Amino acid sequence: MIKILLTTAFLTQFSFASLQSPELSPLTSSQHPSILASNSAKNTKSKIQVALLLDTSNSMDGLIDQAKAQLWKMVNRLADAQRQNEGVELEIALFEYGNSGLEPDAGYIRLVHPLGTDLDGLSEKLFELKTNGGDEYCGWVIQTALKEIPWSSGANDLRIIFIAGNEPFNQGPVNFRTSCGAAADRDILINTIHCGDFKTGLSTDWKTGADLGRGKYMIIDTDKKVTHISTPFDARILECNEKLNRTYIGYGAKGALKKERQVKQDNNAASYGASNVAQRAAAKSKSSYRNEDWDLVDAARADEQFVEKLEESELPAELKGKNKAEIKKEIARLGAEREEIKKELAELEKKMSAYIAEETKKQVGGEETLDLVLIQAVVDQAKAKGFVFTAK
Repeated sequence: MIKILLTTAFLTQFSFASLQSPELSPLTSSQHPSILASNSAKNTKSKIQVALLLDTSNSMDGLIDQAKAQLWKMVNRLADAQRQNEGVELEIALFEYGNSGLEPDAGYIRLVHPLGTDLDGLSEKLFELKTNGGDEYCGWVIQTALKEIPWSSGANDLRIIFIAGNEPFNQGPVNFRTSCGAAADRDILINTIHCGDFKTGLSTDWKTGADLGRGKYMIIDTDKKVTHISTPFDARILECNEKLNRTYIGYGAKGALKKERQVKQDNNAASYGASNVAQRAAAKSKSSYRNEDWDLVDAARADEQFVEKLEESELPAELKGKNKAEIKKEIARLGAEREEIKKELAELEKKMSAYIAEETKKQVGGEETLDLVLIQAVVDQAKAKGFVFTAK
């Protein structure tokens, strides 16, 4: 296991909107007001919105483990999407359902992480998931995702729900046919992932749910351990990742904590080996990995007037006492350094991907895991919507 040291205490919990609320605010981070205004005015990119609905009942430890092990591989691939030579906005939400520790009146369902671009926050919450017995209500959790997520209305945007579990799809007081039909009416695709064999999933309505939601029916083996293929490029990618982290400089009340969270998610990825943290590093080099709510470089890139609006009290210790020109100069230096590191990471990722592709060809058979079915489904559905992906 790779050790990446943290310098301060464990991060504080984030608070999210309750599932009892009929509406969820579209602002999913405590961003500086000027950043929010700037993003609202400038953000014209097409979106890929993904809601992951994961069964966290007792039998689903393998599912959660696969999600943790392959999160960055999935993010990395989705971040390659483009439309008309422009990158897309990747937004991901996470729900858990079927956990006895959750509120029965809410269907044993919890919004774990709201829809948004905060990928470190998504990773943090995913690694906190614990399984606990319960009742799995697929129709109810789909209905909740439809209500609680601020889905886009753009004709060119891709909206997808992935629901994974192993119990019959028709359980619970909310009719899954109604939920899946409502999703289809809003151009939100329902992809179902049965954690078991094809025939059982067929007989317990997992395929029916996908058909009604105009999505794909898939199966995975949750007992299968994810195999990460090490490459000759992993060590250099990890070196670049450490250099990349040093270009981030936190501001505001939560800047220091969120910078520590960034390193903690490196640690979480590293718990599955060097090749997995290499996937995370590659994902961090792409435009979908944005941290303008706490990082000065990203904030200044999103809003040219950000430094002018920044209060002295929001500055990190190393910049306190400096004038605006000095702050801008340091931000520009870090930004230029970051871009050079990202360029090297992009080249290393190409080599890493080519190596993995060759090694994968040598492997024979085996059941599919969560990342494989999810990535293939999104890529196919995105291409049908007019998105293109760089070759891997």
